[in-house]
Amino acid sequence: MRVLITGVAGFIGMHMAKKLLLKKNKVLGIDNINNYYSTKLKKDRVKILRNYKNFQFHRIDLKNKKKLDFCFKNFKPDIVINFAAQAGVRYSLKFPEKYIDSNIIGFFNIIELASKYKIKHFVYASSSSVYGLRDVKKLNSENDTTDTPLSIYAVTKKTNENIAYTKSYLKNLPTTGVRFFTVYGPWGRPDMALFKFTDKILNNKKIEVYNNGKMNRSFTYIDDAIKILEKIIHKIPKKTSKNRVPFNIVNLGSKKTINLINFIKAIEKCLKKKSIKRYLPLQDGDSISTKANTKKIKLLFGLEPTTKINVGINKFIEWYKKYYKIA
Repeated sequence: MRVLITGVAGFIGMHMAKKLLLKKNKVLGIDNINNYYSTKLKKDRVKILRNYKNFQFHRIDLKNKKKLDFCFKNFKPDIVINFAAQAGVRYSLKFPEKYIDSNIIGFFNIIELASKYKIKHFVYASSSSVYGLRDVKKLNSENDTTDTPLSIYAVTKKTNENIAYTKSYLKNLPTTGVRFFTVYGPWGRPDMALFKFTDKILNNKKIEVYNNGKMNRSFTYIDDAIKILEKIIHKIPKKTSKNRVPFNIVNLGSKKTINLINFIKAIEKCLKKKSIKRYLPLQDGDSISTKANTKKIKLLFGLEPTTKINVGINKFIEWYKKYYKIA
């Protein structure tokens, strides 16, 4: 199988590419390696992938449709997985134009080419942020309305889903959007809570605890996410009498949530070191709680995330200390 992956220098993109390469698939990775966070970390991820003979890499921005077309024409992918996006909810409040460029224009270019070259399945990263302003006590289910976004980032992800639906309807392009719920683990993103908290605790710096710690999240360990993603890419949506459009949306997250304070305690336990906390109010764009309804992925694939939070945190910290050479 020939798979084109955008955002391959990113956290989930690198892990997905590695899994496919280990199974002897041919992978073409694309990434612009922007400086939203450490370019060294991104380059080191790509370095791991370059160890596989069946991997090739192109540094391309998704806004460059001409270069993207060249990749499609020459590589001839069977499946496209789009992870490329400008990430970060709070960053989107400061620099919204970056999100329009990358997450809407870039996304449109890649799905246009997937349609042009009649790709068998177009899989893309959406986000739990599309659920927006909702009852914090309820599970987030795929059939829920998603018309109350709290950030430009969420808007762009919902726009991706709408564009994908339209392409599936008009061009019969099979598409699956994956609503990720706080994925974490080795090689994770420096702007995410686990990475930031670990770094600051080890360096005796204050960690910022938003909404005074009154927040809950569905955390999803990376190995669980990749195992389910592997199933998703092979589950190609088809037209049926009940489903007239080859389009699907799935949650990918844990049905168990953890409170922010308990999350910090778990990190402290693994590090064997207490944090210095700075309590702050709820930030613009933040959801108080995310709770993934996992019924659909369990029904479709017989799988759901199962890694316990303390196990996942410990694996991340082991990687972190090794990567940054901390004794």
